[in-house]
Amino acid sequence: MWASDNGHMAFLLRVELPDVPGSLGALATALGGAGADIEAIEIVERRSDGRVVDDVLLELPARVMPDALITACHQLEGVKVDWISRYNAGANLSMDLEAVERFTEDPAKAIENLVEVIPSTFRTDWAMALNRVDGQAVVMAKSSTAPKLVDEATAWLGIRKSKVLREVPEWDSTVLAASPARDRRGDGFVVVVGRHGGPEFLASELARLGHMVSLAASVQSR
Repeated sequence: MWASDNGHMAFLLRVELPDVPGSLGALATALGGAGADIEAIEIVERRSDGRVVDDVLLELPARVMPDALITACHQLEGVKVDWISRYNAGANLSMDLEAVERFTEDPAKAIENLVEVIPSTFRTDWAMALNRVDGQAVVMAKSSTAPKLVDEATAWLGIRKSKVLREVPEWDSTVLAASPARDRRGDGFVVVVGRHGGPEFLASELARLGHMVSLAASVQSR
């Protein structure tokens, strides 16, 4: 968790709201009225049903409970809170370019560096890259908090596109997604990411993940 210099706590709020003029302003006003100081807002997904999903990075005084934000949001017509969580220090909402720069700096370690930056870029708890050796899944690279492999991992090497995976009982309440690719030698691998307790991965996030994994695969020099 992170406390800023003024003692406030950083939170990330994912919210659905109508994609109409004034709705974002009303949301900002409601959050401000609940005591939040908004740092950044990112549009995660625009939907065909006229709704939009936004991620809101904000600070909250220690005396204010996060539930106050949920209450404030739900007082607005058509607004739904999907998820709220404390946010890590140093992260921000526009990290894709920084992530790409990180794993292109050293082509020999592109996939390894990709796995390191995915948690902050996609707001996951961990990431790992897997390939197949003697018919079994083995870890190519993983972030520091990645869990131990499970039997299901070998089956993930057969997926053909970015997708949400079924939850694994051993990884309690972790929402999973994966994206496959082939490196410049034609060797296949898959990147698996996890969020403990959610939120669910959106189609737009799966597309971003697939793009970034494919880019790292094309950069990897060995």
